[in-house]
Amino acid sequence: MITAVFAILIGLALLVWSAGRFVEGSASVARHFGMPPLLIGMVIVGFGTSAPEMVVSTLAAFEGNPGIALGNAYGSNIANIGLILGVTALISPIRVHSTVLRKELPILTLVTLLSIGLIANLDLSRPDAVLLLLVFGGLMIWTISQGLKQKTDSLAKEVELETAKKTTPLKRAVFRLVTGLLLLIASSRILVWGAVDIAQIFGVSDMIIGLTIVAVGTSLPELAASVIAARKGEHDIALGNILGSNLFNTLAVVGIAGTICPFAMEPATLSRDMIVMGALTISLFLIGYGFRKRPGRINRCEGVALLLVYAGYTAWLISTV
Repeated sequence: MITAVFAILIGLALLVWSAGRFVEGSASVARHFGMPPLLIGMVIVGFGTSAPEMVVSTLAAFEGNPGIALGNAYGSNIANIGLILGVTALISPIRVHSTVLRKELPILTLVTLLSIGLIANLDLSRPDAVLLLLVFGGLMIWTISQGLKQKTDSLAKEVELETAKKTTPLKRAVFRLVTGLLLLIASSRILVWGAVDIAQIFGVSDMIIGLTIVAVGTSLPELAASVIAARKGEHDIALGNILGSNLFNTLAVVGIAGTICPFAMEPATLSRDMIVMGALTISLFLIGYGFRKRPGRINRCEGVALLLVYAGYTAWLISTV
């Protein structure tokens, strides 16, 4: 018991630290090779913070613990919107300027509804998982091509200003990237082992552990990135982290895990977790898209509402243990 708890704590600490090194190294290497700022913001910064979810879920699926893999992905999505965006909006109300992000809001909503539809039969088959990966690939190509056409997009300006402050020599950047990736894999292995052990000790499902401890832990890089960006007034980066992460989790993380280990899921996954994730995503679309206000804005009151929903969902999960 003590060993498992210690493994989770050490695994989470290393996971967060290594994810930071991995993202910094990736962004610096991309900048050295002339990658456009918008592309760095969308792919490296936005999806780079999802590296913990991807590595943890992939390892969990390989080791025959698909509940942790799926719970990690969907639980992270719920935590990203309810907990992280809620906290970020409390620190600094988030205004949505970027045309790219305003396109991604409805896309994320549609993708979430697609994922709910695919597992409505309580089964994530390999064809379902492959479809998610194909949609992910198509969306990335389309989003990047659309984004690069927007020469004056505010997200590109924010990322360019932010990355200009961090000029790292190429060798050091590559070293950070490689060591960050290796530590990501090692810390994820430690975390999965500890989470499985805790689940067995308390007799709870892998899914519950994935939705709670693992999901919140792997979402810490998004929390750090979004809070720092919000405090600096870089609202588009703060929201871009969340949208990019949720798209990556819903399509790529679940797709990879399902391709490795297709499995049937508990009815509660659909009636509880997917409903909460879908409701939060639709609310984010309605709040952030700003039908009556240009640009869209997530204010402090809405941030409190998101936090209350997340607290209620967590209490619901605990009551089922």
